[in-house]
Amino acid sequence: MQPNEKKVWFPTKRYGWGWGPPCSWQGWVVLVIWAIMIFVGLLHLKNHPVISIIYLFVLIIALLIVCLLKGEKPHWRWGKD
Repeated sequence: MQPNEKKVWFPTKRYGWGWGPPCSWQGWVVLVIWAIMIFVGLLHLKNHPVISIIYLFVLIIALLIVCLLKGEKPHWRWGKD
């Protein structure tokens, strides 16, 4: 790896647009913490549907930002290209 290359945590998907499963331990840690935050947050906010939706929206945006910063640039793919 070149000194100016960033370490990719989330590779692009083989088919379609977006990211696939993490390819490093850092990516897996981010994904596990994100899932725990969703589970615990929704348990505590089950009686507040509007706040739950806002909470989920914020967590999804946060994960997308991490994927944009630490993942490959997303583009449409058709397999091995």
